[in-house]
Amino acid sequence: MPAAPAAQRLAVSPSPTDAPLLDVTVIGGGIAGLSAAALLAREGLSVQLLEAHHQTGGCAGTFRRGAYVFDVGATQVAGLEPGGIHDRLFRHLGVEAPAATPLDPGCVVDLCDGHPPVSLWRDPERWHQERQRQFPGSERFWNLCAALHGANWSFAGRHPVLPPRSLWDLGQLLGALRPANLASGALAFASVADLLLLSGCSSDRRLRRFLDLQLRLYSQEPAEGTAALYGASVLAMAQAPLGLWHLQGSMQALSTSLEAALAALGGELLLRHRVTSLQPAQPQGWSVRGQGPGGRPFTSLCRDVVVALPPQALGDLLGEAMPGAYRERISGFPDPSGALVFYGAVERTLLPAGCPAHLQIDWADPGSLFVSVSREGDGRAPAGQATVIASVFTPARPWLELEREAYALAKAEAMAQIQNGLELNLGLDATDWRHRELATPRGFARWTGRPFGFVGGLGQHPSRFGPFGLASRTPLPGLWLCGDSIHPGEGTAGVSLSALMASRQLLQARGKDLALP
Repeated sequence: MPAAPAAQRLAVSPSPTDAPLLDVTVIGGGIAGLSAAALLAREGLSVQLLEAHHQTGGCAGTFRRGAYVFDVGATQVAGLEPGGIHDRLFRHLGVEAPAATPLDPGCVVDLCDGHPPVSLWRDPERWHQERQRQFPGSERFWNLCAALHGANWSFAGRHPVLPPRSLWDLGQLLGALRPANLASGALAFASVADLLLLSGCSSDRRLRRFLDLQLRLYSQEPAEGTAALYGASVLAMAQAPLGLWHLQGSMQALSTSLEAALAALGGELLLRHRVTSLQPAQPQGWSVRGQGPGGRPFTSLCRDVVVALPPQALGDLLGEAMPGAYRERISGFPDPSGALVFYGAVERTLLPAGCPAHLQIDWADPGSLFVSVSREGDGRAPAGQATVIASVFTPARPWLELEREAYALAKAEAMAQIQNGLELNLGLDATDWRHRELATPRGFARWTGRPFGFVGGLGQHPSRFGPFGLASRTPLPGLWLCGDSIHPGEGTAGVSLSALMASRQLLQARGKDLALP
């Protein structure tokens, strides 16, 4: 794991009396926060990025255990293709994109029903043939999804602001609309399950199970709860000209490139700086307070604040400054998911021949497994060995409410269940593991600082997607949001787009424009 530049690691926090007035303070050094900070620094603003952990990346970060490098949460990237958001972002910022290879297949889904697993091939024609074999008679559904995706993707490329909260926001939204978007708008309240019904495929139980598993990865909802306009694009992400990518080294490479851009553009990154209070300052702006290394208090005074944290953190940060109606709305959202993540390592020869980099296994207890296997020479394991990461969604809060002994028992049981699923499906023995450990929401809460260890956003339900979602423009002037709870949603590409949207809004309020190449 590369160390942060010395100037960043040794930065001294200003005292309340000598803190300069910054243009922007960004809170949270995940991909969204890093992207927003770098974009704003490029426009000449004085930017300070505060991250509570000893490294950036958040849920797209990395940790090391001896000879092994493990990706904490996210294990694949979208948006690195020419014209993708990461490609455009890195070109705009003037830094090299991290080395990556396209995943083909993007994922292999084993429904454990006696049929061959489903391979999500990168080549569109090969994927077309695959789904005809796997789900005969379903082409009306896939054609409907393709039409919606085409309209959605061109719409997203015109950078609408969703949901709009000002006349400028509304102008950006209206300017991005085309006749195809107006037509697809008729499905704004529909779910992917409704698309199955409309296409006459609702009786295909195997297709429905496949969709439930895949959509849950990206929207935190099954087909019945995933917005049709969101799900149609998610289901096309693995195919060219888009695609999913495997980063060389680790997922941390994405953060490292963004850190380099921020430093080159004059921005400041302060690690081990945990924000505890966010208050409006007089006559304008914000006072950001917290604790730095060694518990030393710090204060950052700024005109604007970009919060790249889960919105559930706002209540504690803002206290009485948070409007009551806004507090009620955020507290009324259902909890995002937590995750149980198994980190293991084995000899590569013990894995099945042709083992894919990513596979999804329809497993009963503790739930379906999303498995990521390192590639030979990708920097995650010594030669001849492989890391194996398996994650499963779980309600987060109960894990933090358990007493010590009950927690230890629940963790051991979950680890045994996941390990059993991996051993049965990958042909491994319990003695084959060279390393194994399990992270729970309690561990994610410590690592990421996210409330209750939540690992995703609000979920892309029709009632919370697009115009019905949480806005990046808050009711408090100068306070902006980005991240996986803000449009367009989860994943490194989604949160980067949300950072771009919030940055454009902030700059427009200062009379500046921001456009990527």
